[in-house]
Amino acid sequence: MTRHLIRYSGAGSFSPEIIARAEGSYLWTESGRRLLDFTSGQMSAILGHSHPEVVATVRRQVAELDHLFSGMLSRPVLDLARRLAESLPDPLDKVLLLTTGAESNEAAIRMAKLVTGKHEIVSFARSWHGMTQAAANATYSSGRKGYGPTAPGNFAIPTPNPFRPDFVDATGTFDWQRQLDYAFDLIDAQSVGSLAACIVEPILSSGGVIEPPLGYLAALQQKCREREMLLILDEAQTGLCRTGQWYAFERDGVVPDILTLSKTLGAGLPLAAVITSAEIEAEAHARGFLFFTTHVSDPLVAAVGNTVLDILEREKLDRVAAESGAFLQDGLRELAAKHETIADVRGRGLLVGLELVSDELGAEVTRRCLELGLHINVVQLPGMGGVFRIAPPLTATREELAEGLDILAQSISSSEY
Repeated sequence: MTRHLIRYSGAGSFSPEIIARAEGSYLWTESGRRLLDFTSGQMSAILGHSHPEVVATVRRQVAELDHLFSGMLSRPVLDLARRLAESLPDPLDKVLLLTTGAESNEAAIRMAKLVTGKHEIVSFARSWHGMTQAAANATYSSGRKGYGPTAPGNFAIPTPNPFRPDFVDATGTFDWQRQLDYAFDLIDAQSVGSLAACIVEPILSSGGVIEPPLGYLAALQQKCREREMLLILDEAQTGLCRTGQWYAFERDGVVPDILTLSKTLGAGLPLAAVITSAEIEAEAHARGFLFFTTHVSDPLVAAVGNTVLDILEREKLDRVAAESGAFLQDGLRELAAKHETIADVRGRGLLVGLELVSDELGAEVTRRCLELGLHINVVQLPGMGGVFRIAPPLTATREELAEGLDILAQSISSSEY
């Protein structure tokens, strides 16, 4: 079946069945099997698959205006840029529309280096920001070995993981402030005086669905301010209602210097954005900022982005995600109470992590879930058990969430013995 395909997921392999179609929260294989999709495609299809309004937009737009020379503008692009800016706090009001998360992070890092005149980049030790050059240099969760040297000036800081704390106070509680102070002591010792930016995810997804404690992002931003660094927040998976708020950073009361969006913005289609302030954009432009790609400001996917915003606003999917996420997490905690093999349940909204005690069990549960009709993804990282990233569409019904919980329960029970 895969004779002519290059394998691209490291040690992983392709799914054993060919997917023929998808609708809502479900996929159907060529053999006719139905699979409940608890990953929203690649954590992207927040409106489910083949949403009728998105389908209608694609059909209409592709017939009217699909692609342009990169310097040309269209009404869908102007509208989407305005609406994104209006959805965000000041001073985030300048938008660049691209295609993928890696591309948006690449552009953000490139802009930060140009504006600051510096080159050093800091990110979390379990980060994932993409597979292009600068994004890959700032990615530490996997994919670093065997590719030769990265660009000089890339540094990792410890991931603030309350479940597996490396710094604790006298009561045994995670002391994230001491961890952060220690991290930047090391950064300062290694830096050549050219710290440009820190890029982090508000919730690390590929890193095991790890949510920094409340107060951490504000303290991190202060570390950046003290060093005249820019703070870049990568909300590829957390942006646009997934966590129960429009943007995950809202919980922390911070506003990044640069925000990147991708996956959720196109609801499964290739659309990404870099959003920054007028001041930073003006300085970048004055210094000759260049990020000219084939599909920058494409009208087709921009029109889809506008439709996505329409649906999110009308259906109040931020509130839906918060309520559905609470239902899902309650069900997972009930499951954890029955199984000692479940080490932790964590997350926010409809981005939830379920940590098991071993990698081997995670792989077996994943296989069993697929047999029973549930597609679910397990992250396997050194020093952690298998962590399921559970991210159903925001449009998933309670019945669909309950179905997924039931299959997961059956799979864990049968895999433990």
